[in-house]
Amino acid sequence: MGAARAPRFADLTWPEIEALPDDTVAVLPLGAIEQHGPHLPVSTDLVTASEAAAAAAAAVTASGAASVVLLEPLAYTKSDEHAGFPGTIWLSWDTLMRVLVDVGRSVAASGITRLLFVNGHGGNSALGQVANRELRRRFGLRTFFAHVATPRDQGGTPASGAEHGLGVHGGHGETSLMLHLRPELVRMERAERRVPEDLLAYEQIGFGRPTSFGWLSSDFGPDGHIGDPTTATAEAGKELFEHAVEHLVRTFVEASRFTTPADGAAGLTARDRG
Repeated sequence: MGAARAPRFADLTWPEIEALPDDTVAVLPLGAIEQHGPHLPVSTDLVTASEAAAAAAAAVTASGAASVVLLEPLAYTKSDEHAGFPGTIWLSWDTLMRVLVDVGRSVAASGITRLLFVNGHGGNSALGQVANRELRRRFGLRTFFAHVATPRDQGGTPASGAEHGLGVHGGHGETSLMLHLRPELVRMERAERRVPEDLLAYEQIGFGRPTSFGWLSSDFGPDGHIGDPTTATAEAGKELFEHAVEHLVRTFVEASRFTTPADGAAGLTARDRG
């Protein structure tokens, strides 16, 4: 018998979707198709988000700790910071917002009351938070926004100390993850260290600093990545992936039972709202 898998929304019939438990969490991986330097494929964020979400959902399903259903991953998202390089396919912020709202509306109309995004691309973070509240307000959905790896500007831990917390795109962490998940797609012979150490001169502004700043990947050189992929290993990637999956497992289970004090007064399901 094969390993347990979480049910995929697209594989179910409508009566099966209607019969899902009331506390089912619909999980939507958010990836990206964008340049990741000369050494990683443009599918990097899509691969990491999809694989982590699927592994965590399978683990939750096998344990019986919660009901989870996997939505098909969203490949094209907000990647305009990488628009200066070939291979980046990005949606404008308003297009992506409409897509997320439309998907959430459809999920709610199917009777599902909980929607959790698993994000693999830092550029989606701010918009995802706005979508969370919009979906909560308009359709009564319980909404959650989780990361495969929390971005540095949101308190995430650096994957490698040698990058000084500046390995935010195509560096040690992402390269290691891809060496673990899709080693045949990684071109390590093209990997070079590209750590913007000049940013260390600033105490208030920067990645992981109190004040964020607008940036394009082209601000940091001609190769597109920001970090040091030369130190990446499949072993490090396996450790990062397993940590991400463990975090998501706990998150999925909590999302299935998450409530607020007002739930008793506003307990209508999305289907009740029409």
